[in-house]
Amino acid sequence: MAWVLIVVAGLFEVAMAYSLKLSDGFSSVLPSVAFVVFAVLSFGLLSLALKNLEVGTAYAVWTGIGAVGTAALGMVVLGEDVSPLKIISIVLILAGVVGLNLAGGH
Repeated sequence: MAWVLIVVAGLFEVAMAYSLKLSDGFSSVLPSVAFVVFAVLSFGLLSLALKNLEVGTAYAVWTGIGAVGTAALGMVVLGEDVSPLKIISIVLILAGVVGLNLAGGH
């Protein structure tokens, strides 16, 4: 169950970053409010998951999901540049997250 919380928290982190982009420096109200809501949900779920998981592994997985998800969202939805180096970097982040998960932290 804790890993499900981490995954959902990571997805909320992606939504938080996307809302931050849409907030235009907190000058747009709705995306700014969405940013706060997603931040609270993301950190709240991370906090709950940390009751049962090692902090280093859980935090790395959470940030990895956020980093990979936000980078992919930027490329797919926001039209940000896609390059082989970006794709390789995303794969390396995923490999690190999987490796940490396999190394322990249950």
